[in-house]
Amino acid sequence: MNLHFEQLKSMVVFAQVVEQGNFTAAAKHVGLSRAVVSYHIKKLESQLGVKLLNRSTRSISLTEAGAEYYQSCRIIAERATTANQQIENLKNEPEGLLKVTCPVNVGLQMVVPALNNFRRLYPKIELDVMLSDEVVNILQEGIDLAIRGAPLPDSGLQALKLSTLETCLCGSPDYFKKRGRPMVPADLQQHDWVVYKMTSGAVELTKGSLSYSVAVKGGISTNNAAARTAFIEGGHGLGRIPVYDARPKIQAGSLELVLEDYKLKDIDIYGVFPPGSATSKKLRLLLDYLKAYFIKIERQTPNVMPNGRR
Repeated sequence: MNLHFEQLKSMVVFAQVVEQGNFTAAAKHVGLSRAVVSYHIKKLESQLGVKLLNRSTRSISLTEAGAEYYQSCRIIAERATTANQQIENLKNEPEGLLKVTCPVNVGLQMVVPALNNFRRLYPKIELDVMLSDEVVNILQEGIDLAIRGAPLPDSGLQALKLSTLETCLCGSPDYFKKRGRPMVPADLQQHDWVVYKMTSGAVELTKGSLSYSVAVKGGISTNNAAARTAFIEGGHGLGRIPVYDARPKIQAGSLELVLEDYKLKDIDIYGVFPPGSATSKKLRLLLDYLKAYFIKIERQTPNVMPNGRR
C-alpha cells in the first residue's frame, strides 16, 4: 500500500483522538473542525480496511487493530514534533508559546516570581500560566509544563525534580490559648486540624529512629493551600504547611511552630511534561531556570526558623 501525504495527516489526527479521548478535544488540539477530524478517521479506516475505534454517543475506545496502529501513529507524531523542536533549537533566540500550570499558592509565591524574571530574559517566549489546585490533564489541555508535588511515574509523562520544600507544624497563638500546645506526637490526636484535601489524611513525624503517624481531622477542610494557611491563622486548628509559607507568618507572630524538634515529610516539587518535550529548547531553558531560581532563593532567604531550619 502506497502511503500518501493525506494519510500521514490522518495518522496524526488519529493519534490525537486517542490521546485527547474524544473527537471534540482532538479537533481543538489540532485546529480542525470536529467534522474534519471524523472524516480523517473514517477515511483512514476505509483505506486500511479495519475498524480502529469503537464509537458510542458518549465515548470511544480502541479496537485491537486500533491499539496496535496507534503506537505507530504516536511515533510518527512525536518524531514530527521533535523535528520541529530541533529546528526551533537552532534559532539564536528562543521563541514561541509555553503553557504552564501549577498549584495556586506555590504558583503565586514561587513560580510566578520566577516566570517574571524568566520572561525578562527571554521576551520572545510567550507564557500562558494557569493556576489551579486541581490536577490538570496535560495532554488534553496541551500543557507544556505542570509544576506538581509528585512525579506521577505511572502516567507516561516525564518529570524533572526542581526543588525540595521543607514543611513544619503550625498553629495560631489564639488556638494555643484555647486548646493548649501539643508537647509530644501523641498529643496531636486530641487537637483539631485544618485538613488539606490534596494530601493524605495523616501527618508523619520522625525523630532519630522513631517515627509517628497521626490521623488528622477537623471542622474545616480545603483543596487550596492558601486557604488552609489562612484558616490555621484564624485559629481553627493545626496544620502542616511548607516552611516558605510559614516563615513570614511566624516572623509576624500570626503563626507559631509546635514540635519543632521533630522532622516532617518534605514536599518534592517536579516539573512534569509530555513525553518527547524535553528536546524543546524553550522548555529546557524554563526547567533549568526554575531549578536554579529555587536554589538561589533558598540560599538567599534569611534563617528565621528555630533549630537552624531555613
